[in-house]
Amino acid sequence: MARINLLPWREAARQQRKQDFLVAGGIALGVALAFAVLTHFYFEDRISGQQARNRYIQTEIAGLDRKIKEIQELEKTKADLLARMEIIQRLQKSRPEIVRLFDELVTAIPEGVYLTKLEQTGKSIVLEGRAQSNARVSAFMGRIEGSKAIGKPRLMLIENKDKTGTGLSHFRLSFDQVSQSAENEAEASAKPAARKPAPKAKAKT
Repeated sequence: MARINLLPWREAARQQRKQDFLVAGGIALGVALAFAVLTHFYFEDRISGQQARNRYIQTEIAGLDRKIKEIQELEKTKADLLARMEIIQRLQKSRPEIVRLFDELVTAIPEGVYLTKLEQTGKSIVLEGRAQSNARVSAFMGRIEGSKAIGKPRLMLIENKDKTGTGLSHFRLSFDQVSQSAENEAEASAKPAARKPAPKAKAKT
């Protein structure tokens, strides 16, 4: 029986399988590398797109912040203007009251009384002054009490001329200013109600 030597064929088959394995491994490695590169570029593109959107959002936020700041400045300016308008309106409304106040003071100040300071807080007025005697201060307070535009005098301080060393008494007093509307209401309430005439009795026929 003839013998066949299979060693070269087996060696060739082993080399072929090895070569096929290397080729398959290279293809697999190339595919994996290509997939990795594509995945990298895909995520890089996604990241770049997200960064672009983030920059756009930040730009819009900065613009909105500027607009909000401008609106706040406008609101502040508006509030300042409204406050000034309110002050002007109050001054316009109180102008006649101030004129009446000084008219009444000129009328109420007796001879021998001199005013050195006047402060007003709302309807309350505080006066400081000098007087030739305490009796003149009392007369001044009496005139204030009898006035229609001012009233309720309150003596806060008085120093006799013997203590001041100026030959005059020093005093401080306060009183209230009566508004024109309150004065009108007081006058209206003081007037007696007009009596209606009694009905005439009918004559019998």
